[in-house]
Amino acid sequence: MSNRLLLDTIEVNIILNRLACQLCETHKDFSNSVIIGVQPRGAVLAKRLLSILANEHKLTEISNGFLDITFFRDDFRRTEKVLSASENLMDVSVEGKKIVLIDDVLYTGRSIRAALTAIDSYGRPSEIQLLTLIDRRFSRHLPIQPDYLGRQVDAIADEKVLVHWKEEHGEDAVYILNQSDE
Repeated sequence: MSNRLLLDTIEVNIILNRLACQLCETHKDFSNSVIIGVQPRGAVLAKRLLSILANEHKLTEISNGFLDITFFRDDFRRTEKVLSASENLMDVSVEGKKIVLIDDVLYTGRSIRAALTAIDSYGRPSEIQLLTLIDRRFSRHLPIQPDYLGRQVDAIADEKVLVHWKEEHGEDAVYILNQSDE
């Protein structure tokens, strides 16, 4: 298997700062907005964006949560793989709020569909937007598109997009893994 670097640390940081600016343009002071990271990988991206918004834009009072979608997935009972749930950290009201749902990679759209269903358990938002770092645009199974996007990539079926975060992997980078090279 071979890894091809798609984004290095500098490019990831540029994209994160751009996404934070776009969120500021749309949500202003975030008084009626909630940032929700999809567990587990979207939570890291959400935390990084919240940090940029606090440190660079002085927006420290942004409502946020981290949503586990494990039991809302349509493949939950269709796999032999044992799924492990992440902690649900949703101590925030979504009723009537503008939600920014955050995940690292948008692939088929099924995880986002599960997140949309899971959010319904917490109330009825006025609007839901989607922010993704990577969009695998030709792989969609559902009509779901990001409102905020880091980078689009055309990865073929036997390729996987891997997002590495400094907090977990020691570096900020995005790789395309070719699984057919063995």
